[in-house]
Amino acid sequence: MIITIDGPAGTGKSTVAQTVAERLHLDFLDTGAMYRAVGLEVLRRNANLDDPRELAFIAEHCRIEFDHSTRPPGVWLNDQSVGHLLRGKDATTAASFVAIVPAIREQLVRQQQEIGRKRPNLVTEGRDQGTVVFPGAALKFFLDATPQERARRRVAQLRARGEIVEYSEILRDIVARDERDRNRPIGPLKPSSDAEVIDTTAMTQSQVIEQIVGRARRYREAGQQA
Repeated sequence: MIITIDGPAGTGKSTVAQTVAERLHLDFLDTGAMYRAVGLEVLRRNANLDDPRELAFIAEHCRIEFDHSTRPPGVWLNDQSVGHLLRGKDATTAASFVAIVPAIREQLVRQQQEIGRKRPNLVTEGRDQGTVVFPGAALKFFLDATPQERARRRVAQLRARGEIVEYSEILRDIVARDERDRNRPIGPLKPSSDAEVIDTTAMTQSQVIEQIVGRARRYREAGQQA
């Protein structure tokens, strides 16, 4: 059973997907970590974020692997553990530029689909998992929230890590990233026609998790009774 959880930045997809996977005893795939890993390498090489050819060249030389022996899976970039470096503001911003390059999206989509073939019982989160990567997934969800609420959550997350950030700047970044994600030519941000859309603005993460877990358990029970 593959479950896809898509949505814009700041909706809590990663934490929700990770917890859902643990509750249902499924594997977890954080596709955002793959784009952030490429973004991290781009920053390390001082690349021009506005040059898609340079970004694609760097991505071709990124070997991204997941260590599924840990919870959540560890992220390795060119044989170096980088999971602890991927949630900072700089890597996140770079990832949003990386993600709009068609050649990079095609490369990472192929890798994600290969992971799905090797680990067919999977909860995967991203922006195009239900529309492009796993269109035949058993269950699809799309998490959303107002930009203001997503900015508030992101600020709290970054400040908890000790980063000094301003709400107005984070809100501006989120709105700009939404625009890039929705208008990119490949895998634009949008819910799949058969996805269950969940507005998380006034919900706690626990409520979101319970809604998805409950839906997945009912799906399993229906399959067992068929």
